[in-house]
Amino acid sequence: MNRFTAPLIPPMLGLGIAILAVSTSSLFIRFAQAAAPSLAIAAWRLTLASCVLIPLAWRHNRTEIRQLSRKLVGLLILSGVFLCLHFATWITSLEYTSVASSVVLVTTSPLWVALLSPLVLREGLPKMVWVGLVLALVGGTVVAGSDVCQFGASGVMCLDLQSLAREQGMWGNFLALVGAWCVAGYILIGRWVRPQLSLLSYTAVVYGVAAVGLIGLAGVNQTQLFGFQPITFLWFALLALIPQLIGHSTYNWALRYLSAATVSVAGLGEPIGSSLLAYLFLSEPPTGLEVVGGGLILVGIYFSSIARPGGG
Repeated sequence: MNRFTAPLIPPMLGLGIAILAVSTSSLFIRFAQAAAPSLAIAAWRLTLASCVLIPLAWRHNRTEIRQLSRKLVGLLILSGVFLCLHFATWITSLEYTSVASSVVLVTTSPLWVALLSPLVLREGLPKMVWVGLVLALVGGTVVAGSDVCQFGASGVMCLDLQSLAREQGMWGNFLALVGAWCVAGYILIGRWVRPQLSLLSYTAVVYGVAAVGLIGLAGVNQTQLFGFQPITFLWFALLALIPQLIGHSTYNWALRYLSAATVSVAGLGEPIGSSLLAYLFLSEPPTGLEVVGGGLILVGIYFSSIARPGGG
């Protein structure tokens, strides 16, 4: 962090704002899915966000954008492809599994980021980040397991393998996991590119690429993109504004000051906020296992946030 001008707000406070913003995402998606296909929701989310950012970036940062090297352009396109696939798979997963399970599985991205950061970014991880990562992932596993396990008189009872295979939730859980792999690639590229590029230029290009990709996927799948009621377009607009422009953009801002692993571990707070909103607005109350898992996630985020580079 000492390589850059001090930010206006502490980066960890920024991550807190991002977590609150992205926690609304699954709620707005569920509301929109009452009338719109998942690919349409993803395409409108990124398209509306891009329509806000691209004119601003061209007005204020056109010189920077014009001077992008071929290598940076290639990385920005790859980042946008990862983001496109992330939203296509994760938003679709919410059709098949619960909010808690979907959000928890998609936020296993810190595991993949942590495993790849030393290799891709040459970023060593402080011991406390590893402690926080393990605690948060254990908590995530507990929350995900609450979908197929419950407390009984004889202890914890879980579905057998044959029952699991027949569950639609398993397909949704797999899609959420693919979404986690894609967002890990998106974060790793963002960590490498962000110190070399302004936030506005980075988000405008990456969101724009993702929007084009999602519109293309919707076209290939002959997905309806128009003809929805005004309330559905309201959900699209709220998705673009709160979780995308505020939430994801704040994550990208934090990547200038914090390691990719720290940013991705902080994102594990999203399942807690999403589960609370699902309880309040979707009548999906958290189970005891989800509460326990949520507590572990919070402790993991705390340990990660107090870590110092090169230390424990």
